[in-house]
Amino acid sequence: MDAYRVETVLKQDGTLQLNGLPWQAGAPVEVIVLGQSSIPRSDNPYPLRGTPVTYVSPFEPVAEDDWDAAQ
Repeated sequence: MDAYRVETVLKQDGTLQLNGLPWQAGAPVEVIVLGQSSIPRSDNPYPLRGTPVTYVSPFEPVAEDDWDAAQ
């Protein structure tokens, strides 16, 4: 299934019009409408980049009790 993304704005009467789609007239298509979030995007797409990482007991086993439960 090919995907085609387009952003547009609803008209005052609530209708939506899509022009210039890359398929032939009469071709079956699936339409999914997703509303955009009203929360503004951050200018920094990677807010944790450059944050120091600290490992507590990096050589200790992880979830050791879970192994016993599986037996």
